[in-house]
Amino acid sequence: MALLAGLVVGCQSSGNVRRPNVSETVPAERALALPPPGGPSIVSVVERKRGNGTEQTISLYTSSSVSGQNFLGVQFFGASGANPGIGNASFRMVSEDGIIREAFAAVPGVQMTRSATYLQNSYGPFGYASGLSGSGDTCIYGWQQIRSSRSAQTQARNFGMIQVRLRLCDARATERQLLGIMYGYTIVGMLDGEIWNPFGHPQGTDPTLGRPGNPIYPDEGGYRNTPMAFGYEPARPEIQSRVVRVRSVQPRVEEAPVQLPPPTGPRVPLPDGSSSLPQPDMSAAPSAEQTQPRTAVASGLTVPSPECIGDSAMTAACQKK
Repeated sequence: MALLAGLVVGCQSSGNVRRPNVSETVPAERALALPPPGGPSIVSVVERKRGNGTEQTISLYTSSSVSGQNFLGVQFFGASGANPGIGNASFRMVSEDGIIREAFAAVPGVQMTRSATYLQNSYGPFGYASGLSGSGDTCIYGWQQIRSSRSAQTQARNFGMIQVRLRLCDARATERQLLGIMYGYTIVGMLDGEIWNPFGHPQGTDPTLGRPGNPIYPDEGGYRNTPMAFGYEPARPEIQSRVVRVRSVQPRVEEAPVQLPPPTGPRVPLPDGSSSLPQPDMSAAPSAEQTQPRTAVASGLTVPSPECIGDSAMTAACQKK
């Protein structure tokens, strides 16, 4: 009987090749969450169906030496049996120890520190951890659980939930620039049925609108806070300074007249009794050297005057002198 039952089952099967439920790559247009305008671009989207929802890993452009890929991960949790024949995804609440283990696994080799500051974006509160790699790259790991409040769930609706994970490492961006992605990302997917709405009741208008005594200012620091900038710019090209060589012009120096050295040698008197050398200016104050008498002596020889030559009497007079 067992053999007969096996033959019957074998005859009913088609024998076609069936692919098990594994992750598959889908176009970027089918991403369930998008980074903000100006943020890192989408590289690929890997999707996996679950019995109670869908999860996607949206790989983002990475410019970092840290191991791993930047990604934006989303998990949609809805009703069981949404995808029949597939096992359900296990639900885990965000815990302190579990989220730190996730951060270290997503950013290997970087010491991550959890931020204790309360932060909130358009979908509610979120947390993040940040760290700096040995090469100077900045990394953050953000997490968020989007779920309606308890009071909204008591009305037999708003039971859906979305969990978000963000891993970003960049060699040039700052921590604040990377954190801007947590404020600017957009969820474009949804769960069918109002009962699985994870956002809760839509909020009404601000009660201060139109109320006297509540001024609203347009500038930063007034009633409304300025939102954080979304995305971050890529590396700017380095500005190369152009070296301009300035030709220095030296001032022209006028040549000074050449000073000739004073003549040396014996002073030979002229026949008329004047000296052959220019006479000093007597109007000027005489120097100590000029006041002293000079003797025309050269090489130990005295040169007589022409008046003393040829007359014995004059020669004797000249010798007396």
